Amino acid sequence: MKLNEYLLFLQSFIHSPKNVGSVIPSSQFLATKMVKQAPWNEIKAVAELGSGTGAITRFINAQVSEPTKVLLFEMNETMRNNLQTEYPDFSCHPNAAQLVEAMKQENIHQLDCIFSGLPFFNFERELRDTLVEQIYKALKPGGLFIAFQYSLQMKKQLSEKFIIEKIDLVPFNIPPAFVYVCRKKETI
Repeated sequence: MKLNEYLLFLQSFIHSPKNVGSVIPSSQFLATKMVKQAPWNEIKAVAELGSGTGAITRFINAQVSEPTKVLLFEMNETMRNNLQTEYPDFSCHPNAAQLVEAMKQENIHQLDCIFSGLPFFNFERELRDTLVEQIYKALKPGGLFIAFQYSLQMKKQLSEKFIIEKIDLVPFNIPPAFVYVCRKKETI
């Protein structure tokens, strides 16, 4: 990762710590742990929420095949523009709370997998609820939601709509992070 990516991330954290959640981008250990959970040979459409400087996006890019559709969501305009430049085949959007609407714009009916680096517990309850509902609606039946968090505080809320298959600790990240691997429940 380039020094200017670290500086951009730090600047974004200082400007809006509730929306960024960390002072540095995710480590390669965290990105690898997340991305290797997905059955890439079955994935036709995927989204990443909170793409930031592309720490996880790089690993997604290495896995996707030509026809796979990838949606990236990043609020920070500078980071989003950088992502669009670096990954011209992916579509970039500003607001993960409008995930389903963005899918309609891209003519995607369901996602096979959603990755997230959003700091859910930094958000107001209403936004958390909206995001979880959007993720649930966007995923195909049995689709995967793979997210990292810095605590286990989202476990209860996620278990309402998802089967939490496992939660792995990634100690080699600053700060250490938990990777939630969740599968969309067939019915609620």
